[in-house]
Amino acid sequence: MLFHSSIRKELARSFGATLIVLVTIVMTMMLIRTLGQASSGSVNPTEISLVMGYTMLGHLPTVLTMSLFIASVGTLSRMYLESEMVIWLVSGRGLRALLKPMIRFAWPMLVTVSVLVLLVWPWSNQQITELKERFERRGDLERVSPGQFQESANGLRVFFVDKESVENKQGKNVFISSSERGKQAMTSSKEGHVEIVNEERFLMLSIGQRVEQTLGETELKVSEFKVYGTRISQDVKAAELAPPKATNSLRLIQNPTPSNLGELAWRIGLAIAAFNLLVIALAITSANHRVGRGGNLALALFVFVVYYNFINLGQSWISAGKVQFLPYLIALHGGVFALAMSWLAVRHNNWSWRQLLGSRQEVSA
Repeated sequence: MLFHSSIRKELARSFGATLIVLVTIVMTMMLIRTLGQASSGSVNPTEISLVMGYTMLGHLPTVLTMSLFIASVGTLSRMYLESEMVIWLVSGRGLRALLKPMIRFAWPMLVTVSVLVLLVWPWSNQQITELKERFERRGDLERVSPGQFQESANGLRVFFVDKESVENKQGKNVFISSSERGKQAMTSSKEGHVEIVNEERFLMLSIGQRVEQTLGETELKVSEFKVYGTRISQDVKAAELAPPKATNSLRLIQNPTPSNLGELAWRIGLAIAAFNLLVIALAITSANHRVGRGGNLALALFVFVVYYNFINLGQSWISAGKVQFLPYLIALHGGVFALAMSWLAVRHNNWSWRQLLGSRQEVSA
């Protein structure tokens, strides 16, 4: 049908262009954020592309939802401004008739958003968490970059090493500043290498000096050594429970703690919001030649930000036990859907407050 096909083609063009722009913006932001994490030592610099890819994959549901919403508002705004909507309305097609072709176009994206947010979002977060934990579990010597001071994994020592061979774990001009058991110590040596002693790794220093001071005292103890060993291997911590955002949806349902229910509410809410925003786009878009498309797009962005913030707020409230899981989902998303459909019905039937109040007065009389 010409009516349906023309709307779907227009939506497809607008959606593609919007998606490319938003993906570019989000990837740029993720690149800046990931580079910052790499510079602070939270992410392995050699794994920046992997972290970026997983992060982008996790944020793809939000990007798709926003792209679909903006594309719908932009397409309808153009139809109003170019009087194309007037032609369809005069031919007997009301606003409610536009909902069917819009849903026919959007249902693959709605399914994709649901799959991404329920399955891919926790998987991508799990991969990022594993990359960061693997990077944090590396030994103290591996944490050191040549010519840079680097803090140890437990935060008690600071290393400086001029590495000659990463594979052989050998280096020159080694400096270690430590604070343990109420004492501060600074150790320096000309060279050092790694040895395995009783299944633990030790940094063996050769020809150096060690300065010790007890905290709260002024006395210094200076000693020189030919060989000095310090343990650099870290005890492997017991595996911790994965955070809720890195837990798959089935486990969230099986273990309904407040934090898990909050995360589940966020995932389900984002999937429902994608459909609700489609209805909202049809309900709020109108013709205003004075402001052009900018007015509708500004209103659309405002609605999206408010709705998305309520989803995040619901997650924190449910996690804190302030509200219940199911009542909040029904109240927020059911209320938004009912409000959007009511707004659409008012515009479809061209109702006004005077008509509504007049009909009530006639019924009461």
